Amino acid sequence: MTSRERWSEDTPGVLRLLSGRLVRGRGLRRPYDGAGADPAYGVYLLGRRPPEVPWEARWLRWPDFRLPADRAEARAVLTEAWERAADERVEIACHGGRGRTGTALSCLAVLDGVPAEEAVAYVRAHYDRHAVETPWQRRYVRRFLG
Repeated sequence: MTSRERWSEDTPGVLRLLSGRLVRGRGLRRPYDGAGADPAYGVYLLGRRPPEVPWEARWLRWPDFRLPADRAEARAVLTEAWERAADERVEIACHGGRGRTGTALSCLAVLDGVPAEEAVAYVRAHYDRHAVETPWQRRYVRRFLG
């Protein structure tokens, strides 16, 4: 499988967006076992720099249970991830794979056409029912584009 191919829909953690784009959410606290395909591009949402990975990656400073440190940068990084997901394997991950990852996936859903007030419910229904953990993360998704 080349890095320009998409995820398989049966890959654990893969979210199908309305457009058909596939994005994998993951919790970094579970060690990566290397099984299956590697991402072509990863976005890591952590309070401190993540370990190096053998694929292209971006670190977005985003402390646990909080919001991104730089919201303009977050919007640019998540927009790039959404664009690349059209034909690449994109991974979004934080430590647990729920709060920050769910919030970022919800923002991708908004970029993909899900109404902002429905994006968290969409991600909870199609990725993880516990995604997006705090009221301010939900509010961030609702205000993501405006």
